[in-house]
Amino acid sequence: MEIMMIIIWVAIGMNTLFAVITIFGDKRDIASIWAWLLVLILFPGIGFVIYGFFGRKISHEKIFDLRTQTDFGISQIAASQRQFLNNAGTAARQDYGEEVDFMNLFLNNDEAILTRKNDVRLYVDGADKFSDLFSDLQKAHHHINVEYFAIMNDEMGNKLIDLLTEKAAAGIQVRVIYDQWGSRGRNDRLYRRLRRAGGQVEAFLQSVWIPITFRVNFRLHRKIVVIDGEVGYIGGFNVGDQYVGRSKRFGHWRDTHARIQGEAVLALQSRFFMDWNATVKQEKLSFSIDFFPTANSYGDTDIQIVSSGPDDDSQQIKQGYLRAIASAEKSIIIQTPYFIPDQGVLDMLQIAAMSGVRVQLMIPSMPDHPFVYRATEYYAHELIQSGAEVYKYNDGFLHAKVITIDGKISSVGSANMDMRSFDLNFEAVAFMYNEVIAQQLVDAFVVDLARSTRLTEEYFQKQSVGIKFRQKFSRLLSPIL
Repeated sequence: MEIMMIIIWVAIGMNTLFAVITIFGDKRDIASIWAWLLVLILFPGIGFVIYGFFGRKISHEKIFDLRTQTDFGISQIAASQRQFLNNAGTAARQDYGEEVDFMNLFLNNDEAILTRKNDVRLYVDGADKFSDLFSDLQKAHHHINVEYFAIMNDEMGNKLIDLLTEKAAAGIQVRVIYDQWGSRGRNDRLYRRLRRAGGQVEAFLQSVWIPITFRVNFRLHRKIVVIDGEVGYIGGFNVGDQYVGRSKRFGHWRDTHARIQGEAVLALQSRFFMDWNATVKQEKLSFSIDFFPTANSYGDTDIQIVSSGPDDDSQQIKQGYLRAIASAEKSIIIQTPYFIPDQGVLDMLQIAAMSGVRVQLMIPSMPDHPFVYRATEYYAHELIQSGAEVYKYNDGFLHAKVITIDGKISSVGSANMDMRSFDLNFEAVAFMYNEVIAQQLVDAFVVDLARSTRLTEEYFQKQSVGIKFRQKFSRLLSPIL
């Protein structure tokens, strides 16, 4: 018995030692360090298997490659806009109003240039979005650049690949980047016909020698399409049957996407170029007027395309969310499938609510990840206790990632209101400065309210002890969910 106890204690000691060595081997924030130590120590052995999937850092060489991609003229425009803001002073605020603060922030943390005179069409239904997308793809005459977290090997996924194959066979340059984890594998059979027709397909930052990916973190979560440098798409919809409501599990899929024409398309193009060049070993893209044509004036919406990811510690999108929340005077509307904010974002929302700003949050009524959903409930309860309104969307699955501030400023993109989007995934968001667009998003939210249930303190009090425990335990894992 004594020998057995000694063996157990030695095993525990060795497991703890290896846990410390493993976690401190990479630079992490304090919350992530403690969360991973908790997993590795509480679950000896199996914890390291979990870490293999969720905790491994991305190659520093690949991060460096992303950081050093050519900016295709974006840096020069950013420098010019910064100089203008510095020289114009109060005149700039008269011309741009509240946009000045966001311009300065995104120019400094992401070189996200302000683009003007854009036309924006919003989608809240997958069928509408894909109908217009496929129509635009049919009209392509030079190139098509596609970047999605998930392209499924189902009817919708095959419809997209069939169309891209048709365009590639007609001589159109077609490039596709997909995330291997989000797309559930490499799906070589799905892309075979496209490659044979001359299209190029790459799994984001994935070695050609590894048939499957074992790293859950640091995923390409962006959803970007650029057609001829003239039409761009950005938002939350991936490509698959479930995104047009054909999933028995999720039912109706409620998401938000944007179609853009104007200068912002060139910023989307630049983002695609950087991601493509970070992924491929050869045939890297370089500036050409065919890819970056002079943008026409299509509308009156000013946009900054902001991207973030583990290639940079700045957490640019999170900083944008913080600035937006801090600027609110009347209302903050948030729709997100995962609400797992870090303490800074939670504090800002609670301060806004307690200061009299109407804070409204909408989350799904069904989980697609159990721990993530319970953590979302935990933080939603925290927000309710500060005076905010929280709603559960009942008509299927809510996947929209939208923020609207005072009916003036809004954001639509791939980033959720969670730590994973802030720090672990590669994301892209369109910050839009136009009251008409903001009002369209507010109107969509009002429609969703009629299909939602407001959560109250009583709702949480009636939950079972088991659910409350899972919420609190999931909250401990928040930095790594």
